[in-house]
Amino acid sequence: MRSLLALVLASAPALAQQLPVLQLNAGMHLIRAEVAADFASRAQGLMYRSSMPSNAGMLFIFDEAATHCMWMKNTLLPLSVAFLDEKGTVINIEDMKPQTEDSHCARRPARYALEMNGGWFAARGIKPGSRIGGIPGT
Repeated sequence: MRSLLALVLASAPALAQQLPVLQLNAGMHLIRAEVAADFASRAQGLMYRSSMPSNAGMLFIFDEAATHCMWMKNTLLPLSVAFLDEKGTVINIEDMKPQTEDSHCARRPARYALEMNGGWFAARGIKPGSRIGGIPGT
């Protein structure tokens, strides 16, 4: 019984980090996005991960549209973030260096942010004005 309890307690952090996943699209490009929709999951973001599949990312859903900012504290991977309005339209894209505390902000009120591996958006020709599909409520 003790060993079962120890196993459950040891796996609790891994279970707690499992987030819902959505399939999004940027034109013909499919994205497997983990959803960070509450304060705790948004604060954790992609910290401490050493790798991420090429078409995977994280969709941050904010409670309201505002000039949200992202940073890379304890984030080991170079990432690019697209700030999106209520309709899923890209406002601006910022490239972010790992393990920095530089702020990367939306240029106008954003309701969502989509983090992908560094350079992902540029490599696929996704730029401001492009639309990300599959976001709930858009």
